[in-house]
Amino acid sequence: MWTNLKSNFKIVQTMRKSFIDRHLSTSISEALRYLPVVTLTGPRQSGKTTLCREKFPELPYANLEDATVMDEVNADPKAFLNKYPQGAIIDEAQNYPQLFSYLQVLVDEDRFQGRNDRRFIVTGSNNFTLMEKMSQSMAGRTAVMTLLPLSTQEILNYVPQASASQLILNGGFPAIWTADERGRSLQLSNYYTTYIERDVRRLINVVNQRAFQTFIRLCAGRIGQEFNASSISNETGVSVPTIKNWLSILNASYVIHLLQPYHANISKRLTKTPKLYFYDTGLAAFLLGINTIEQLDTHPLRGNLFENMVVNDFIKHGTNAGREEFLSFYRDKSQHEVDIIRTLTDKVEAYEIKSSQTFHTDFFNNLNYIRPLLTEKLVKTAVVYDGNQENAQAENAFLNFRHIFD
Repeated sequence: MWTNLKSNFKIVQTMRKSFIDRHLSTSISEALRYLPVVTLTGPRQSGKTTLCREKFPELPYANLEDATVMDEVNADPKAFLNKYPQGAIIDEAQNYPQLFSYLQVLVDEDRFQGRNDRRFIVTGSNNFTLMEKMSQSMAGRTAVMTLLPLSTQEILNYVPQASASQLILNGGFPAIWTADERGRSLQLSNYYTTYIERDVRRLINVVNQRAFQTFIRLCAGRIGQEFNASSISNETGVSVPTIKNWLSILNASYVIHLLQPYHANISKRLTKTPKLYFYDTGLAAFLLGINTIEQLDTHPLRGNLFENMVVNDFIKHGTNAGREEFLSFYRDKSQHEVDIIRTLTDKVEAYEIKSSQTFHTDFFNNLNYIRPLLTEKLVKTAVVYDGNQENAQAENAFLNFRHIFD
């Protein structure tokens, strides 16, 4: 325990020294060269505000969770926007999604007048509310980007000594990396009660709060497994439609995401059920009651959490570049499974994820199985694991999880 506390203290001191540079900032700057608005979504506490204010200090800042600002917006939204002749950062826009309609008029008027010097960055934590209004008003006028919690590479740039277990346990919320063990637990508890339950209450009427709490913990216990709404319904006593509704809200709020099964015109019968993951492994570990590295390293779901971390890094590799990664998994009725199928136009890559620190050649069994099924479309296969031995050039490559995208 003392070793872990000392290690965590070193990490805390390192992370407090400087702003954590986010890879997405380059994509935002590039988008603002061509478009008047960037819409930045992502979970609460993922660092959206810090990124915008640190990287774009020339833009004024307005937070729509500030009651005074909201009074001003409600009174005269057009006048509010015109206060910013050079543009602004408008934070927590899901609190007033109608703002996009007024922003559309302003942007179109700027274009008509030949103005090209006003830029807005609009952020929001609820994808459903934000995207519904934005898609109606801002087509062709905004770049939509997502800032997820810190990627493994973003953390390792500042804390190169962090182990896989520390990365899983802490997850990617920046504030967690500036806290000690006790602070981590308190912040995640506060995140769950303040943000997750509050956001859910805003979107749906949760009549049975205890059933919902059971539901989200059951989801944490099913990381990396196919999502079975009927099974969870039986364990919570809540109807299947309600379970599916709760899942959709948690997905829209960047708490849970589903990895869809791979579908192709091949002769095998493939599963049609998606697999469940959390956007943050630290939150998932907290919901599982895992509070120390010792607990994590002996927990039966440690491998699932490692897989979740790697899947998230594939997703973040795309979102941090301002694009979507097209990911799926392979599983057929004979239970042959490959954890990630990454589609690149007309080619695919296949990855197995293993939490072991020791490499075994049988890690390639399922990759070798699907090779003739995917034929010439398959251009790369690799095992991603927690060991130090690597061979990135072989037909079947094996990589440490830190070096997937090197």
